[in-house]
Amino acid sequence: MYSETEIREHYRALTEFLIAKKLTITTMESATAGQIASLITDTEGSSAVLKGAFVTYSNEAKIMQGVPADVIARYTVYSRETAEAMALACQKAYGADIGIGVTGTMGNVDPGNPAASVPGQVYFAIAAKGSVESYHIALAPQPSRLMYKLAVAEEVYRKLRKAVEDEG
Repeated sequence: MYSETEIREHYRALTEFLIAKKLTITTMESATAGQIASLITDTEGSSAVLKGAFVTYSNEAKIMQGVPADVIARYTVYSRETAEAMALACQKAYGADIGIGVTGTMGNVDPGNPAASVPGQVYFAIAAKGSVESYHIALAPQPSRLMYKLAVAEEVYRKLRKAVEDEG
């Protein structure tokens, strides 16, 4: 069970940590539609760390922002490889210390990618210190679209916190 209040508190603490360590961050989000960037900007002073963000809801948008089309064609839009390409592309585009890429399907089959779509399957990646780590999660059904986004944000937070502690 995910708690919106706890998730928002986690991102407040994370953003304050990034500010204190002078680490910059960016995201390329599909499934979460900018929720992670939004959580970061809920904290005063976040403009010092969030360099910008991409919401790339379609395959074409991902490609326009630097994800190689052949990665999507070879591995599907819902894959570790695509999440890694997203994290690296946004990190490069903004020259940030940390790049986050998120792709997946929430509670329904994606009509734009039905063959690759498995509800609740999400892939995300964190690019930092010259390397990228990717993760896969299978979400239990959530009560709302917002809670799916917040659940993914919490899973990203758990891995991101460790990455930034190692970075800082």
